[in-house]
Amino acid sequence: MSAYEMNFDGLVGPTHNYGGLSYGNVASQSNSQALSNPREAARQGLAKMKALMDMGFKQGVLAPQERPAVNVLRSLGFSGSDTEVISRAAREAMPLLVASCSASSMWTANACTVSPSADTADGRVHFTAANLNCKFHRSIEHPTTSRILQAMFASEAHFAHHPALPAVTQFGDEGAANHTRFCRSYGDAGVEFFVYGRSAFDSRYPAPSRYPARQTLEASQAVARLHGLSEQGVVYAQQNPAVIDQGVFHNDVIAVGNAEVLFYHQDAFLDSDRVLAELADKLTRCGGRLQSVCVPRAAVSVQDAVSSYLFNSQLLSRADGSMLLVVPEECRNNASVWNYLQQLISGRGPICEVLVFDLKQSMQNGGGPACLRLRVALNERELAAVNPGVILTAELHATLLAWVEKHYRDRLSEADLADPQLLIECRTALDELTQILKLGSVYPFQMN
Repeated sequence: MSAYEMNFDGLVGPTHNYGGLSYGNVASQSNSQALSNPREAARQGLAKMKALMDMGFKQGVLAPQERPAVNVLRSLGFSGSDTEVISRAAREAMPLLVASCSASSMWTANACTVSPSADTADGRVHFTAANLNCKFHRSIEHPTTSRILQAMFASEAHFAHHPALPAVTQFGDEGAANHTRFCRSYGDAGVEFFVYGRSAFDSRYPAPSRYPARQTLEASQAVARLHGLSEQGVVYAQQNPAVIDQGVFHNDVIAVGNAEVLFYHQDAFLDSDRVLAELADKLTRCGGRLQSVCVPRAAVSVQDAVSSYLFNSQLLSRADGSMLLVVPEECRNNASVWNYLQQLISGRGPICEVLVFDLKQSMQNGGGPACLRLRVALNERELAAVNPGVILTAELHATLLAWVEKHYRDRLSEADLADPQLLIECRTALDELTQILKLGSVYPFQMN
């Protein structure tokens, strides 16, 4: 039976703004308070989706969250009508209002961790929503994320959904941004690669000193148990704490993998030789052969990797077996990174082409091509069971572009977040979107 990898890209929400909320994310912090353009951000994301769809890659859409999150503000003691809640939060605790307006759910690589049916004990595709409890503005996402995922992947015969892990520091879980799967082909059993920043219970593991290590080993182990993964199908690796302190807040800022290929920076992991040997051994037992492409620090520094988001790229398998690397425009604008990429594709390795996209609006908020997408490997029966409303077609792309033009503002500042009209605009847009994507009632305002 044929199997495919689908990329479900997050649709940028109408409150896209530069709140600078993500400590440890250099781009997010450095662009704090800049004027954003939600309409252009959504257009840029849709352009990438459409281009990859036109190239033959299977593409889906993941809806944004309801923002401002008035229900969250109410849980923090702000009362009255929706307008009064927003106005009081703006007067008394503007940082909380900014957090409740974050459009960070566009980073669907953080939505959940996915294990395909070929790897799981019960033969279903498993989803565990990420608790994202390292950052308040992201920790409020998982209830709605779970409802959206269940509306997209509803068949209990094919899909299993798990709630987020306990929202405590010991089980900090950042989803697929710290998870990669290696396999010979998407329908075969593979090796799931979990990368963590620290251990919650074992002080022998070194930790970063400047920025937080968001993913814990214990969270990764819990997800593997929930998904029914075998010991032979899992490898755990620790991020190098020195690169976390340089702004590598997730593994997908320093490494990306696909099929049998791992594309990574020389400084990405602790004990790299052991990690690579274990990956190679376990993938061989699955019938595959690991191909590791190491970018030496002499060619690309960690600083250049972070500023360009070289590794926050999509690594896609083409029909002829070669691979395409999808990178942001910032890679072309960085001389050392661009020189390295030209040498990479001129060689005899598995990566044969680089495709560049302008994603400036999302890049300024701290996420590139890989952050914007959630990868889901599906066989033919599972693909047929996916909600067809979220699978991108030319018609859906045109409809979504028109929807964005109708509902999104072309500029948004922090002061605008206190505008009660923004809440009305967002709810009107999302109510229409759930009909377009055939999701049903997934937002709090639709269930009140």
